Amino acid sequence: MGLWEGCAFDRVKEAEVREGIVGLLNLVEEQHARVQALEAEVERLRAENRRLKGETKKPAVRAKRAADPGDRSSEAERREPREWQKGSKRATLRIDRAAICRVDPAVLPPDAEFKGYAEVVVQDVVVRPDVICFRKEIWYSPSQRRTYRAALPAGYNGEFGPRLKGLVLTLAYAGQMSEPKIREMLGGVGLQISAGGLSNLLIKQTGQFATEQAAVYEAGLRHGAYQHYDVTPTPVQGVPWACHVVDNPWMTAYFTRPGQDRLTVLEVLRGGAPPAYRVNEEALSYLTQLGLPATVRAKLAEFPTGDVVGEAALTAWLAEQLPRLGPRQATVIREATALAAYYSDPAWPILRALLTDDARPFKGLAEVHALCWVHEGRLFKQLTPCLVRHQTLLTRFLGRFWDYYRALRAYREQPTPADRRRLRQRFDRLFATRTGYRALDERIALTRAKKTFLLQVLDHPELPLHNNPAELGARRRVRKRDVSFQPGGPDGVHAWDTFQSLVATTQKLGVSFWHYVHDRLTRAGLIPPLADLLTARARSLDSSLALS
Repeated sequence: MGLWEGCAFDRVKEAEVREGIVGLLNLVEEQHARVQALEAEVERLRAENRRLKGETKKPAVRAKRAADPGDRSSEAERREPREWQKGSKRATLRIDRAAICRVDPAVLPPDAEFKGYAEVVVQDVVVRPDVICFRKEIWYSPSQRRTYRAALPAGYNGEFGPRLKGLVLTLAYAGQMSEPKIREMLGGVGLQISAGGLSNLLIKQTGQFATEQAAVYEAGLRHGAYQHYDVTPTPVQGVPWACHVVDNPWMTAYFTRPGQDRLTVLEVLRGGAPPAYRVNEEALSYLTQLGLPATVRAKLAEFPTGDVVGEAALTAWLAEQLPRLGPRQATVIREATALAAYYSDPAWPILRALLTDDARPFKGLAEVHALCWVHEGRLFKQLTPCLVRHQTLLTRFLGRFWDYYRALRAYREQPTPADRRRLRQRFDRLFATRTGYRALDERIALTRAKKTFLLQVLDHPELPLHNNPAELGARRRVRKRDVSFQPGGPDGVHAWDTFQSLVATTQKLGVSFWHYVHDRLTRAGLIPPLADLLTARARSLDSSLALS
């Protein structure tokens, strides 16, 4: 076993023998992976057979393989340990009332002297119904034949007040509580609300909030030096949809759409505006790079250059002028002309830099496109070699991988031209490694091909090295999906996107979502527009960087 598993392999001098052993080891790994895949397929077919026979479905419990690392998270490798410090709560608390606790005089001796007070600060909360009967004055003018009725205070439209509405929205979207549990809690303190009434509070009052969220999103795109982007599934009425998450240091925005292709991503980056297309030199040049036939490009050049058209106009023109166009060619034309329309829109902010995983829809959308190092490391951790030698090779390479990652992180703090050159050379050496473990070598080669995108940080040190903020934003949607399963229709989709965006954005801006919602419902105006807060925060950061 030593020859196959341990360091004895290194003592084999004959090149042909070594090559043969390496080939056999890789064959073992490939057959092991194939057997596992076949076992999974057999189990899936057995489960389907049981379902067709009407038998009880076997619980989906999978034994953990000894060679499987299980947790493929890269948090342990990428994080630097920090010294924990306990913060002061008392400094941020506002005292609402003071109560004096007196000593029973019966227990005091005759010579006891009063020496002041010892303060103990206790936090508590009051949860009780506040049922109000408004008596609205009614006046009638005989001369004008008109009745005058007193208006309710701001926020008291309908049968529920602004504090209850704000509480429901906070519990559902910030607290991630399900509707049945919210109704159960409200009923427990004496409030009466039907399931339909609660649902309406959660999905039927998005108007002013959706308007503000749209302004926040535009401001975030305009003032963000870069944007994170990620996608996570969200079923809608049983149909698989996708939730698109756009994130930067000051805002997070959610857009739930039926697809996740490049045209959908462009729609999201344009704030949900209807599709727009434009044929110009940039679009034709891009189509040339993609290999679109010259005859098709020549015909497309006859399209009114410079005109921005919608979906119906482009579809009609293609059907008339290029009736034999294949579906793939039509998709490529739509993508190229949609990109041209996006980049030529003077009224909408265009992406400066984009940080994503390696999915195809994100390519070509920004001048600077950076890839996530943590996601790349996760691809290596998905390798599950069964042989000890291959496990050792993978562990050693991952150690060098994360050492390089930490060197890039240090470079971001103090970038220099010399370090930039050194890190480029170090990348070439690291990802030219040949281990003999075929799956690992193939994975290394795939990462080497992404050099331009992984090393954008060397030319743009302000860019993060990972896409974790967007992934954390996607996790918020996953938790909502776990609790509420899915939105029930267009109103639910709109509400989920709007309020989840506002919850995440207020948190980043240091604004209480509870106070924000109450402020907007009562029209108090004590909290400035979130877009203004975001703009001020971005400009403040730009000023501090300029001074430094």
